[in-house]
Amino acid sequence: MSRETRSLPVPEGLADMRVDVALSKLFGLSRTVSADLATKGDVLIDGKPATKSDKITDGAWLEVLLPEPQKPLVPTEELVDGLEILYADEDLIAVDKPVGVAAHPTVGWDGPTVVGGLAAAGYRISTSGPPERNGIVQRLDVGTSGVMVVAASERGYSVLKRAFKERTVSKTYHALVQGHMDPLAGTIEANIGRHPSSGWKFAVTSDGKHAVTHYETLEAFVAASLLEVHLETGRTHQIRVHMSALHHPCCGDPMYGADPQLSARLGLNRQWLHAVKLGFYHPADGRWLEIESPYPPDLRHALEVLRAEQ
Repeated sequence: MSRETRSLPVPEGLADMRVDVALSKLFGLSRTVSADLATKGDVLIDGKPATKSDKITDGAWLEVLLPEPQKPLVPTEELVDGLEILYADEDLIAVDKPVGVAAHPTVGWDGPTVVGGLAAAGYRISTSGPPERNGIVQRLDVGTSGVMVVAASERGYSVLKRAFKERTVSKTYHALVQGHMDPLAGTIEANIGRHPSSGWKFAVTSDGKHAVTHYETLEAFVAASLLEVHLETGRTHQIRVHMSALHHPCCGDPMYGADPQLSARLGLNRQWLHAVKLGFYHPADGRWLEIESPYPPDLRHALEVLRAEQ
């Protein structure tokens, strides 16, 4: 497929935005793809190459060589080792997602997915949403384990999707972070956006999306603390970014500054972060459901090591 060039005057509503932000809004591209186009010289403003951080002005002439359209992603139907069903009915399926499993197919990921695993196990999933994300109303990072809900019916999809958007879902995580929080319980309110120099990670940024994290210390060790975390918002990498910003990264999370020596001592090959409980109103009858997930073996082992050092 050939690449398409689009030429148009800058719409009034995009005036004074950064180039990468404007392209993302105008063409539905990710910020990373938009920034890459500018870096490669595929974005011209009034005939001159633009950088990703340039501001665009109202009425300027914008020329963009768009990337090749991506082929639709189709989940591979294969059974996923360790993917357990915690609850299932005609409207929803709650799974215990193991580490190393993505919620759905994405560009660059060829590993197992929740969607593919459920399909292979014979579960019906809602056909609502983009084809590669049918039934997905929430996501957990590949490196995060725990409870995750998938819509089984169209009713389940619409009700649960709205519940997550309106923040009526109770999301509880446990996180093992380096050091000790001060205060021991509190709220972190800081915007989260793309990292200014590393498009594959996130950071606290002034122009990011509003993000609120509530935490409470459950257990304190010499080198780390076990926290219970409640998310008021649901930004990508939210807990990992907020904890790192306070210099208390999740143990085992080198992307956000974890100590590799401590990670090795605890036997961690991924961030110590687990979705322990999800609470929501059932799409059919409105009853309140709470679904819980126990710690997997690698996270239990890390706690045992810390407790033995007390």
